[in-house]
Amino acid sequence: MAPIKKKIQFNILSSDSTNGDGGFGVGTLDLNNITPVIIDVEREDVFIDMEALHGRSRIEKKVRFAPNREHAGQDYFTYWIVWIAMQTSNSGAYYAGCTASEVLVSKEERRIKLGYKSLPEQVNMLDKAMKGNVIMEQLDSKSKQLLYHFLKSFNENYWAQSPQILKDQLI
Repeated sequence: MAPIKKKIQFNILSSDSTNGDGGFGVGTLDLNNITPVIIDVEREDVFIDMEALHGRSRIEKKVRFAPNREHAGQDYFTYWIVWIAMQTSNSGAYYAGCTASEVLVSKEERRIKLGYKSLPEQVNMLDKAMKGNVIMEQLDSKSKQLLYHFLKSFNENYWAQSPQILKDQLI
């Protein structure tokens, strides 16, 4: 029996959790409008995995990560965690910020796999996406095409309202 796929939506905006009072919670990161999208380059699959916000996406489970690429070995799967920030305007919601971080996971069958990811890079890219930056230069052309088709087909209106810089970097 095939697993049942859950329909996952993009996080759009929630209201200001501090209600503007400047009290508890000021200075914390609000991840309510961030959606992590995973690109599985080898399988040509793109999917939303909200657990990536906590480093527990399905590609990260049972993997021992190190900050050097050699840790993933010679034969590995390449993934991209794409941080997408959603915003709303008078004409509707749109993809406002978009950045990506590379994750490598060894293909070697082990109980605990080995992998590479740069946690500082992931945090910096997440922050840049939250600030509305679009940084897609590091993605290969295949990954860009996969992401383009996913974002456009997920919601045509979100794509139509998105900034031209995002469209230019993915098309």
